[in-house]
Formats: sequence, structure tokens, C-alpha cells
Amino acid sequence: MHICMNTNYIIISPVRDEAKYIRYTIESVISQTVRPFEWIIVNDGSTDSTGDIIDKYAKVYSWIRCVHRSNRGFRKAGGGVIEAFYDGYEAQSKNNWEYIVKLDGDLSFEKNYFEQCFIKFEENHRLGITGGGIYHKRGVYLELEKQPLYHVRGATKIYKRACWEAIGGLLKAPGWDVLDEIKANMLGWETRSFPELQLRHHRYTGGAEGRWRDAIKNGLCDYICGYHPAYQFIKCIKNISRKPYFVCSIGLFYGFLSGYLKGVSQVDDKALIAYLRRQQLRKLTFRSSILK
Repeated sequence: MHICMNTNYIIISPVRDEAKYIRYTIESVISQTVRPFEWIIVNDGSTDSTGDIIDKYAKVYSWIRCVHRSNRGFRKAGGGVIEAFYDGYEAQSKNNWEYIVKLDGDLSFEKNYFEQCFIKFEENHRLGITGGGIYHKRGVYLELEKQPLYHVRGATKIYKRACWEAIGGLLKAPGWDVLDEIKANMLGWETRSFPELQLRHHRYTGGAEGRWRDAIKNGLCDYICGYHPAYQFIKCIKNISRKPYFVCSIGLFYGFLSGYLKGVSQVDDKALIAYLRRQQLRKLTFRSSILK
């Protein structure tokens, strides 16, 4: 038997109002060639039938566990997801895992998805964070959501334990799914997504809040992460042609600028921000950078 077939890993899934999609994710995990020895699904105050659905599955599969949080009354971007994640983390019954997975509840994927991801870890011992590519259905085709190869979407992140411990887990703030990778690279790890490992995202990115509000949120997130203003300016310019035209660009700029105007606190890690800005400036000046 291949070594990855015996891999010990746990999944933690913060979910909120995913009754329409959660079955896709649960059935995908149940059918895996390499199953987790524990999957903790955190119902983050859902107002639909999400909680009932995951409870039914947990009664059938002993390795699925449910944690139910009270409804805070609204979606809390970034930090709210991580608060729910850590409720699941604290509820784990064992602590001998080799890998930990943060997985959203609106994805579906092939039965050998995790097996293939663990093979990637075996092939590169410096790989600390990985995951597949996110695809959306466009008519009869699946379209890849473009992103730099160093970046693994927050919807599906797999952490090797040594890397997880080195970066100190996840930051409880917007931008956590960028800063974890930046810090991992700063500490000598590699991070990489593999588009050939497909995950279908049944909800469009930002779909829960709308394009305008999502762009503002992302702009503020970039500020909190410590993005260099020149890099953010170029990012806004590049988004002008994204439909609906100008909306994403203006929203990103407004969100980023609002961080300065409101005096919002940035990440309390000067070395990390300095490293991020160096990488951004290297990319802008066409030098080698992790931001490929």
C-alpha cells in the first residue's frame, strides 16, 4: 500500500448557511480513497438546515463530528471564519495528525483528491501548504479561478504539521489565507496550488456579499495585511477590465484607502509585512519573487 494511504489527517470545516451545497462536500469526503480519521464540521450559527444535515451524517459516520455555534446575526469576514475554525480545532479528539485541512462546505471534488495532494507533499518535503485549483461552472465547461501558483485558496488548504506549527496556526483576521503562505515562505517553506487537482466551487467567490462589498472587503484586507501602496495601485489598475467594469477596481481602492483614513490596525508583525512588501516590489520590478 502506498504510504499516503495511511496518512493521518483531520479536516475542519467552518460552515454557515450551506444547506444548498454541503451535501456535495460531505459526499466528496466520504468517497475519498484516503479518508480523514476525524472531520469536525463547525456550524457557525446557520439559519437554514445546515445543522440538521451535518447532524444526520454524523450519526452515520463516527469520524464526522459536529460543533454548533450560536448565531451572531451576521457574516463576519475573515476573522469570523477563523474563530469558527478554532472552535473545531479545540474540539478535536486526537492530536497525532500529520496534516490539517481547512475545507469549505460548498465544494465537490474527485475521490482521489486528498490522495493526490499527499503525493505532492511526499514529492517535495519543503512543501508546507498545498491544495487544488478552484473551478466554477461556465455553461457546460469548468473555468479555473486564476491565482498565483504560490497561493492556495482559503476554501481548501492543507498544512503539513511542521509548517503549521512554524507559522503559529492561522491569524484571526481578514487576510489570514494570504499571510499564512507569506509567513511560511519567509520561514523557508514552499506553498503551491495545483490546478490539475480540480475542486468545483458551487458558490462564486464573493457571492455571499456581492461584487462591490466583496471588493471593498478585499481592499481593506490588503491594507490589514500590509500591502505596499504601489503594489495595491497596480492591482486596482489590473481590475478595471474585470466585469462589472471599474466596480472591483474602485472597491479595492476604496477599501484599501479606508484602512488608512480610519486608522485600522495592521498585522502586528513588522518582519512579515517587510518581507511581503519586498516580494511585492520585486515582482513590480520584474525580479524573482514568490508572487508568481
